[in-house]
Amino acid sequence: MHIILNTALTLASFFFMELVAWFTHKYVMHGFLWSLHKDHHHTHQSFFEHNDYFFLLFAIPSCLLLVSGALGGFDFRYWLGLGIALYGLTYFIIHDLFIHQRIKSISQINITYLKAIKRAHEAHHQPWVKNQGTCFGLLFFPWKYYTAAKRD
Repeated sequence: MHIILNTALTLASFFFMELVAWFTHKYVMHGFLWSLHKDHHHTHQSFFEHNDYFFLLFAIPSCLLLVSGALGGFDFRYWLGLGIALYGLTYFIIHDLFIHQRIKSISQINITYLKAIKRAHEAHHQPWVKNQGTCFGLLFFPWKYYTAAKRD
């Protein structure tokens, strides 16, 4: 029974993070912390961006939950922290490696869902300004991007 509950907690926190990421991206990154996020919307030559500091915004709670949950006998906090960490890993792989091609070879993957994610993210980057844009999440996006990616 514990494995079902732990798996459910991990999956719930993973998918909840998509909502947290959407909200944070729209209202924090494109809001009062635009100064840290704006370099992500412009071409630059360096590997790192000011935007990379947002990694800490999500990594710190995950680490705290993982450690405190492990010290508490692998209670619910551990599994919530694991879901957050897995979302962070997924975000890094899809967003940084696949979409923004921080490692070039991974960008050649030909999976319709991933191509749709990339199209939605490209639409997000079109205005390149603070108060405009669409598709603030990562894993969920309007269906039109999936149908367009299917035609590719």
